[in-house]
Amino acid sequence: MTVPAASVQAVDVSISAQADQLVALYKDIHQHPELGFMEVRTAAIVADALRELGFEVTTGIGRTGVAAVMRNGDGPTVMYRADMDANAVAEASGFDYASTVRIVREDGTESSVAHMCGHDAHVVWMLGMARFLAGHRELWAGTAVLIGQPAEEPITGAKAMVADGLYDVIPKPDHFIGIHTAPLPVGTVVSAPGVLMAGTDQIDVTIHGVGGHGSMPQLTKDPVLMAALAITQYQSIVSRTITPQETAVLTVGSVQAGADNNVIPASALIKANIRWFDESVREKLLHGIRAITDAIAAAYEVPDALRPQYTLKGGSTPLVNDAGLAGRLADTFASVLGEHAVIRDFPPVTGSEDVHLLAGPHEDIDFAYLIVGVADPAACAAARARGELFPYSAHSPDFVVDLDAVPLGARLASYAMLELLQR
Repeated sequence: MTVPAASVQAVDVSISAQADQLVALYKDIHQHPELGFMEVRTAAIVADALRELGFEVTTGIGRTGVAAVMRNGDGPTVMYRADMDANAVAEASGFDYASTVRIVREDGTESSVAHMCGHDAHVVWMLGMARFLAGHRELWAGTAVLIGQPAEEPITGAKAMVADGLYDVIPKPDHFIGIHTAPLPVGTVVSAPGVLMAGTDQIDVTIHGVGGHGSMPQLTKDPVLMAALAITQYQSIVSRTITPQETAVLTVGSVQAGADNNVIPASALIKANIRWFDESVREKLLHGIRAITDAIAAAYEVPDALRPQYTLKGGSTPLVNDAGLAGRLADTFASVLGEHAVIRDFPPVTGSEDVHLLAGPHEDIDFAYLIVGVADPAACAAARARGELFPYSAHSPDFVVDLDAVPLGARLASYAMLELLQR
């Protein structure tokens, strides 16, 4: 089944008419990024827009999440998710709409904030699609459920929404889709079956020691040195305990300790992240982190009362696309954009997501996650000429959503929803 030509034309006319408005909204959200569970302004934009379009809107689910429902007669229920949070990264684009936001986080650290993963585009794509659905109810039937999800980056938002009663305010969907940006050329869309993304865990390791004067380290138990040793030894977990045939990634994204040059602090905090496809690999990574850190603390004779502490924060299982739904959507996109624009076979990547966890207890929901290219094709060609896969990566200061991708993403979201909701 593919979207009828008349419906495709209706999408194109609707999104073209919205294009300037969508780009302006994208720039506005981009200039006002918010970290996970802090998306108060962004959530209000989503909720207000969807209410004006006639959706039944519930806010504050999982702190800042938004759920909206539009019923349009008998038919399937299709859920669509857009994540709303930004990254703790300083933007380097130089655009006149670049983010200059800096905040003080809950842990007291100061951080730049910017949309360096494209979640601002995700929000705009969903709202453009929602306006199309609301204005063309004669072209579809069923129930559209739109989700503005908080806190994807810490991998905690989806679970928070489900735990806070998401399914008390929305019906169980028959189909569930999400869309994400990628530094592929604008006009490219990935709709591939099977395992697409890795599982992940965020773990905080607090190393306690005995602080003191920097001139007399022998009177202390230096947590900074212990943290440094732990960080280097963590990499041996992947290289020496996990078979080379298995995928495993262990990254330390933050180390926080002390404030002065001549003071040895009493503790150090390591923020680590792991990626895996097999549960046994996950267990080896977590066990290795604990074993190494505990051994270092023991070697420095840290008292039992000050042994390292471990806090598992956000986590997600590997993301797996339903083959039938992914193939159906690939056929839809190919019929509109041409087969050359659609990537149907995509290797699993070690990036991670929590979108699929929004299904909660409903394991029988058909789910597909789509990837949309947002990079200038010329920049992609130049990168390939340099021998590089991509012109930039997500979460880097140089991440850019080409403005041509803003209306295109809304079109793709609309095609996908029409395919699953068409009369």
